[in-house]
Amino acid sequence: MKILKSISLLILPLSLIISCSSDDSDSNNPPSGLDPTQYYEALNVSYGNDSDQVFDIYLPANRSLDTKIMILVHGGGWYAGDKADMNSFKDFVREQHPDIGVVNINYRLADADNSPYPMQLNDITSVINFLKDERDNYVIDNEFGFVGVSAGAHLSLLWSYAFDTENNVEMVCSIVGPTNLTDTAYLNNTSPELQEILDLYGVDASTEFLEEASPYHRVTASSPPTILFYGGMDPLVPTTQGTDLRDRLSTLGVTHEFTLYPNEGHGWIGLNLLDTSTKLKTFTETYLED
Repeated sequence: MKILKSISLLILPLSLIISCSSDDSDSNNPPSGLDPTQYYEALNVSYGNDSDQVFDIYLPANRSLDTKIMILVHGGGWYAGDKADMNSFKDFVREQHPDIGVVNINYRLADADNSPYPMQLNDITSVINFLKDERDNYVIDNEFGFVGVSAGAHLSLLWSYAFDTENNVEMVCSIVGPTNLTDTAYLNNTSPELQEILDLYGVDASTEFLEEASPYHRVTASSPPTILFYGGMDPLVPTTQGTDLRDRLSTLGVTHEFTLYPNEGHGWIGLNLLDTSTKLKTFTETYLED
């Protein structure tokens, strides 16, 4: 089975995988009358006025209104990164789940004047609304899965738990995603680099605001099935970010899987990556393809 090539540090502006991208096309509106018997691909489809508000879409041939969509959300500490970082995930989903469509998104990046929350969640909402509006043209279902890495995993979890008002999300995967911005491991950290990233949510952000922006505090008993992967030696996302959400999901009775690789950091390769790939494939088959 083909597996993902690598998982690397994505909360910093580093690529998940070094891969080539053919982002040389630009489409503001999908053409009408698409033939669902034919494979369809479009790059840099605009869903907003900002240059970062674009996505790539890959739709399988012989699709129907039951064709599910997997949405990929890149990392980069909320202030960096690009959808090209998720190209190997895109290839993985397309090869392992050929009947699922893939949407690989960019979103507006945060800076000192623009907090990630709620801006980046609003961008995901815009993507979802765009896909729903074009459902009959694309010939796809209005049910989705998410795979996010690092900051992108945080956004995927938060949108699935707090913004999915119509229960369209069938599953969500977090790979080394922050889940609780009020974790004492974050509030009392001694890393200037990490603190600079967390300060994107406000140097003097209130506890209420940080809870509102935290999947741990927004998850409910009706949240979608969740699969979590974390490294026990991660210098950027403490183990408690994964274990505390795992325990919260258990308490609420939310279907979930949790894997901790004790000797891994903010990314891994080799047998542990094979394990991640296998578990993600099975989880996707069970909850998105079912």
